[in-house]
Amino acid sequence: MSQVKETIEVDVPVTTAYNQWTQFESFPQFMDGVERIEQRTQTLTHWVTKVAGVQREFDAEITEQVPDQKVAWVTVGGKTEQSGLVTFRPIDPAHTEVTLMMDFDPDGMAESIGDKLGFVDRQVKGDLKRFKHFIEDRGTETGAWRGSV
Repeated sequence: MSQVKETIEVDVPVTTAYNQWTQFESFPQFMDGVERIEQRTQTLTHWVTKVAGVQREFDAEITEQVPDQKVAWVTVGGKTEQSGLVTFRPIDPAHTEVTLMMDFDPDGMAESIGDKLGFVDRQVKGDLKRFKHFIEDRGTETGAWRGSV
């Protein structure tokens, strides 16, 4: 298993950042390689990704969700093995620290080489920067799910 951890500060309140992160179907607007996400139940999402010409489909189960604090997930079924946690920490009333941690199992030689060359780290860092611009440019979330898991 490989691991990646990235942190970014966003210029919105913690509730705004958290609420936007719960809108999984909006992820393709700021995550490279994510073509589509379908929210199937409160805790199950279906992902379609295409990275370096390789298309994948997989399901992810939300294993823990605490409003304004964290969202954790793990992939279920299929070839893609991944788990992660995103946390939200208020810096002050108008700024939030967002930290994304992921464990993943590279599939095949190409993914293993890409992982060793830092591709996933750069991908996650870029996705967080795009999330920052997405939410700061909007100034408000596109929706919210405030339930706990």
